[in-house]
Amino acid sequence: MILQTPIIPTEDYVSKVDSVRRAAGSFAEALATDPQGAMRQLGTDMIQFGLKLMVAILIYIVGIWLIRLAKKGLRKLFEKRNTDKTVASFVSSFASVVLTVLLIVISISTLGINTTSLAALLAGGGVAIGMALSGTLQNFAGGLLILAFKPFKVGDFIEAQGYAGTVTEMSIVSTRITLPDNRSVTIPHGTLANGNINNYSRNPLRRLEWIVSMEYGTDADSFEACLRGIAAADSRILDATTPGAADIFVAVKELSANSVDFVMRAWVRRDDYWPVYFSINDTIYKELPKAGFHFPFPQLDIHFRQ
Repeated sequence: MILQTPIIPTEDYVSKVDSVRRAAGSFAEALATDPQGAMRQLGTDMIQFGLKLMVAILIYIVGIWLIRLAKKGLRKLFEKRNTDKTVASFVSSFASVVLTVLLIVISISTLGINTTSLAALLAGGGVAIGMALSGTLQNFAGGLLILAFKPFKVGDFIEAQGYAGTVTEMSIVSTRITLPDNRSVTIPHGTLANGNINNYSRNPLRRLEWIVSMEYGTDADSFEACLRGIAAADSRILDATTPGAADIFVAVKELSANSVDFVMRAWVRRDDYWPVYFSINDTIYKELPKAGFHFPFPQLDIHFRQ
């Protein structure tokens, strides 16, 4: 595909330059023949322009206030209709950008500037502007993909682009997540839509796994029964009667150099994942030695030959 540079209407610009030259020449001639009248007319023109400028500033201030009211109204409407927070955040951001652009155009037109000429100028530099905004357009397109396929929503805990945190806001070009240490990270939609997204909050159930190492010589059956008892004592751990879950699983995972490694797997509800994980860890450390099971430590047997 060959890109063609838009044809700029040279005659139009030349005529405008000539108009400016004629106006400057007329002012110089009037200044030479009737200085007081020329300065009086200049003062009148400056007052008129100042009034237009004040009106434009007033329109901009009132417009910004109305845009904020519109955003609050949209937010209340979305909350009333229980709209998905991701959609609400995206639509609010998009509406804010569009209304702000319209407000700027209206404010400029109030000054007497021909917005048609401004649009022609922007069209003349359309190729350069398009190249400069290619990344922004890619992020906007990525936001539409995320909105359409919904790999996550506001409030989900996700891992993407090397960061793991809770999605707090989704604008038209980026998503903001809050990390567990309360840092805020903004990820552009272009890279986010084209990368891997690990959503920890989508499914209601999650599986936990513990690796517990014991010394060689440990009775495997007794130890497995002890682990099952520890897990079963926690009411937050589910069994096969819950749809999507399974019974507690315990088995020998690996025979390593210094220990026998057992694995225990259990299912919990999504919000119970970390509380149960740390609670069972604490119980394992405290209760296993009481039951006669001992944790291993690295050891090396040395044999001397005489």
